Amino acid sequence: MIRQLIRSYVLLVAVGLGLFTVPVAFTLTAQLRDDTELSVGREATTMALLLGNGDTASCQALEEMAGAYAAETHDQVQVTATARCVTQLPRPHRDAALTDALERGERTTDWGSDFIWGSDLVITVPAHEGGRSVGAVRIVYSTDNLTDRLWTIWGFRAGLAVAVLAVAALIGAVVARRLTAPLRQLNDMASRLSDGDLTARAPVTGPQETQTLARTLNQAGERLDTLVASQRIFVADASHQLRTPLTALRLSLDNIADGVDDEFVREDVEQATAEVVRMSRLVNGLLVLARAEAKVAAAEPLPLRDIVTERLSVWRPAADERGVTIALGGSADDRPLVLATTGHLDQVLDNVLSNALEVSPDGATITVRTEARGSTVLLEVLDEGPGMSDAEKSRAFDRFWRGQGLTGRSGSGLGLAVVRHLLTDDGGTVTLADAPGGGLCVRITLRAGQRTG
Repeated sequence: MIRQLIRSYVLLVAVGLGLFTVPVAFTLTAQLRDDTELSVGREATTMALLLGNGDTASCQALEEMAGAYAAETHDQVQVTATARCVTQLPRPHRDAALTDALERGERTTDWGSDFIWGSDLVITVPAHEGGRSVGAVRIVYSTDNLTDRLWTIWGFRAGLAVAVLAVAALIGAVVARRLTAPLRQLNDMASRLSDGDLTARAPVTGPQETQTLARTLNQAGERLDTLVASQRIFVADASHQLRTPLTALRLSLDNIADGVDDEFVREDVEQATAEVVRMSRLVNGLLVLARAEAKVAAAEPLPLRDIVTERLSVWRPAADERGVTIALGGSADDRPLVLATTGHLDQVLDNVLSNALEVSPDGATITVRTEARGSTVLLEVLDEGPGMSDAEKSRAFDRFWRGQGLTGRSGSGLGLAVVRHLLTDDGGTVTLADAPGGGLCVRITLRAGQRTG
């Protein structure tokens, strides 16, 4: 926007300069041409009067005047001979202009070119005696001096125009930055809001329109902050209120099972206990998803490889029980930073590793790889399970959809939904693809962070 404003200012100034400077320059050029023609014509007319008088004194004065004029201006004076005055001055060659002067008594002016002028200005003036033409005086005036003055006129105005345009661009840059300062402040606020900083507010400055917009955005930010805070409070209350009765219900069922000898009743109690466990798992998944949707925080640079290493150390004992190997690929020297909210990557890795461990057969390998790719960082988790069809991949991120693990359908069906939501909040993406050796590849793309300090 600043560049567009500067271009607009410079264009307006350029148009103004063109409308004013160019006509003035053409006017000065025409005036210079007319003044030169008038001056040279006056000298030629004076010499023609002396030639027309024809007496000895006039003829001698003509020679002296022409010699002095030629010596001073370095121009050439040509004079025809008359019956009473024969000079040593150069004779003009016979052409149409000289014919008009001698036969018709007409003065002629030839600039040598229709565009401004040529190399010489030729003025031919007839000399009259007794009402008839007896000769002619011709001055061949070099236009080199006129050309130099023309370049001075146009060059000065061109240089002045460039200087004025430079000043206009400088002033335009200052004015444009001042005019767009409120918009930059509003953009900064919007960027902070998108990064999760709900306390961001824009200063109410600038024109009336930007002040009104700043007030509206500030009110929207305050309302959003209030709504998110209310949702967080609800999530905390729901977590406490839902977990407590489910835990009490499970304890009661365990006590009933311990005190019952009837096998049929015990079987019913165990089935009810399994449903309570499943309900607890579902509630926990819903609460995790609710917290993910309610929690809005600013992303910060985090060491991806350190987080991956820490989570793998947590999951290796569970993998060792099944004989599953968890391997970390990539170079140990490659330690990229990623922009993410604290705690998000931990939940993402826990959900993805849990799914991978559930579908991996005994003795399989789960491979986790990291790779920096310019402005993004790639995180891949590959398993050796049965994989997914294209239809299953398209539904895998739906809430409550459960895949077919090695032990049948299990889990709450919210793991990948939570993963996608957390990554979207941090500006990342997650996709599913076929692993090269069979199985599933969970491909996660994160924004690269920059090291500071």
